[in-house]
Amino acid sequence: MTNAVLKADQLSKDFNRRKIFSAISFDAASGSSLAVTGRNGSGKSTLAKILCGVLTPTSGTAVLSIDGNAISPERLHRHVGLVSPYVQMYDEFTGIENLRLAISIRGIVRKNDRQLRDLLQQFGIDDRRNDDVRTYSSGMKQRLKYAAALLHEPELLVLDEPTSNLDEQGIAAVRDVMSRQKESGILIIATNDRDDLRYADRQVTVEGEHT
Repeated sequence: MTNAVLKADQLSKDFNRRKIFSAISFDAASGSSLAVTGRNGSGKSTLAKILCGVLTPTSGTAVLSIDGNAISPERLHRHVGLVSPYVQMYDEFTGIENLRLAISIRGIVRKNDRQLRDLLQQFGIDDRRNDDVRTYSSGMKQRLKYAAALLHEPELLVLDEPTSNLDEQGIAAVRDVMSRQKESGILIIATNDRDDLRYADRQVTVEGEHT
């Protein structure tokens, strides 16, 4: 197992002169998990995006290091997996085509269709792999997001509202992912769900700024 460390130092984010949150600091290492909690609108999803490199903070830093080497922002996508309501799959492509595209974007090597199908099977959608994603239900799209996020076996997995739109079977698959990620890498969960919080070793609360 690689030794990954995520360090957030005094993170703050403003939108249109409105401060979303300020001075968020924490660290997490391989073999650990952390939950980001807070009231609706407090900035949990915004913080999740910053940790993945999707957004930049107004101030402060978030640095992922692998075996003591800091990962540059342009290479972060090779080490991070994100599942979020804001992540969109390509409706005009099939399920397996979406995964092939994700492989190309991340520069992943040595992944064949059999391995892709194994991931789709894990989330119960292999039988729909050749169907356009536009025909998927919201729950099936959520399952496909998980398959895409896990393609490269990321050292850091960030889950924003992890069980959103999932049925009992889908939730069970996600719980398994969360348990395994805690053992092999870093797991960050943005949630207020009590069942999700059982998978977190500790919590960071995003207070948000009152307007």
